[in-house]
Amino acid sequence: MADSSKVKNIFSLLFRKYSAFRVFSYLFVIALVLSVISFATVKSKKVPVIDSIIPVVGSAGDTMIIRGTNFGQTRGTNYVEIGGNRITASGYINWTENLIKIVLPSNVQDGLVIVVTKSGKSSPGFFANEAGIPITVKQDTKTSLPVITSVSPAVCKPGSLLTITGSDFGTSRGTNKIYFTAAAEHSSLGTGQGELVSDFDFNTIQASETNYDYEYWSDSEIRVRVPDGAATGNIYIETEKGKSNQFFEEISTPIGSKSYNSPKTYILQINSDIDSINTKNGTNITLRFPRPVQISWQPMVELTEYSPQPIIMDYKNTIIHQLELQKSSSQAKKFKFSHTFVILTYNIQTQINENLIKPYSQSQKERVLHKNAVCQNALIQCENEKVINLAKQIVGKEVNPYKQAKLIYDYLLQNYKILNSLRKADENPLDLIKDKKGDAYDFAIFYTTLLRSIKIPAAPMAGILVDSEMKAKSHWWVEFYIEDFGWIPVDIALAMGLEYKPFRTVENLQDFYFGNLDSQHIAFSKDWNEIKQTISHNNKIVYRPKTYAFQSIWEESSEGNVNYSSLWNDPIILGLY
Repeated sequence: MADSSKVKNIFSLLFRKYSAFRVFSYLFVIALVLSVISFATVKSKKVPVIDSIIPVVGSAGDTMIIRGTNFGQTRGTNYVEIGGNRITASGYINWTENLIKIVLPSNVQDGLVIVVTKSGKSSPGFFANEAGIPITVKQDTKTSLPVITSVSPAVCKPGSLLTITGSDFGTSRGTNKIYFTAAAEHSSLGTGQGELVSDFDFNTIQASETNYDYEYWSDSEIRVRVPDGAATGNIYIETEKGKSNQFFEEISTPIGSKSYNSPKTYILQINSDIDSINTKNGTNITLRFPRPVQISWQPMVELTEYSPQPIIMDYKNTIIHQLELQKSSSQAKKFKFSHTFVILTYNIQTQINENLIKPYSQSQKERVLHKNAVCQNALIQCENEKVINLAKQIVGKEVNPYKQAKLIYDYLLQNYKILNSLRKADENPLDLIKDKKGDAYDFAIFYTTLLRSIKIPAAPMAGILVDSEMKAKSHWWVEFYIEDFGWIPVDIALAMGLEYKPFRTVENLQDFYFGNLDSQHIAFSKDWNEIKQTISHNNKIVYRPKTYAFQSIWEESSEGNVNYSSLWNDPIILGLY
């Protein structure tokens, strides 16, 4: 105790007598405090941890999946390093808290795989380039690849029913697909940009679920319709076991031609915020984000980044997120949702000999596509007597469906006026009959309704229009269907002179926008998407009218007393290639 007291007295004397000692003491205390704070900060940081890397042996162009923890919800400034080289921004397909998906670059080398975030570096994993490993990989003899033995008929038209026979197709279709040679101009994303997407084949087009192309599937026989956008060339089947042999099929279009050219690849983002949540009971909020549709002129849609992790990636063409809220008076936290897509679109140009088109046959009217595209739904009130009478008055005795569609188109352009600003959401598009003016949404719904009222298969399209300044706005147009040819685009609003800055000036708007479409359209919906409520009919739902997708539910909150604020931002164009 005496020694301790003596030390204190000496320290006290030095502290009072010498200013330099006092300065040194203050600096020592500050350094000690900073060291404690730094140590606590390091301990609290969540350094990324790699649990697994697939594949550990691969080659350029392969997709690598890294699983682990603490990667961060979004990539931001975080990155992956392989063999001392950083993966560039275009190489990331997906980045979440527990999973990273990348495309291996062309210069990938053997070496350590490290995930780097603001919190630090992970312990390394190892990757080996397959090209440098002189080992023959053994074939899996248990795998039964699908085999095509015949396709009939050997010559067909768009929409024709093909019968494919063979073996090992699978007892049901599931996720299996049939690929046809694409009519579209062969495209690529350019040097380095191909890493934006995984393994999309620009030379093929899938049979479409949207158009009800698949009619029957068994292990030895498939019946499928030739999809819109297919051309003469090879077809093949892809199952979970692999790809079949290719089989040549001739596809003819005697009534005309449809070309897909001038491809554009967009990087598009959609965002939404939920905040100001006030709930007295535990409840759920479900959000449904529309996905762009895959169709003949928009064949590639890839979701490359999202935050947070959706509970369902694709259900009825929507991405589903769900917030589970605990009992609380209020929650100040703001929830942000973000999705980034890579989308390929083409210009469409059609040339048709209208005199070769015949009225729909009874067998054609029995097709699922035809029945669904002439019926009434929540958007299209085609059984309205005023609409039926007007359509019949316009077409008169004409029975050719193509000529009927053109007569109605010309009538609207001659007698109606386009509004550049949107009318109120609660105004009925059928009011155009007496008002003689409306916005792009009104004319898309009205034209579709007139066509369906005289049994021409037609579908309203919802999406966005991208102008020359890379600004996107909600837009609506129409497609109608001609047997043995396919879908034909019509944009009445642009034909009427809707204000819009195209990349290239169209000389004759009226001629161009009947049968042709530029690649500045991006489609999110083809016809009405009726979505059922998840659990109870007493759930509160939110429908967003006159926006870039036709779907019945955007938001849904479960039974309980909950109030919140939501903000759905317009789609943003991040890049164009």
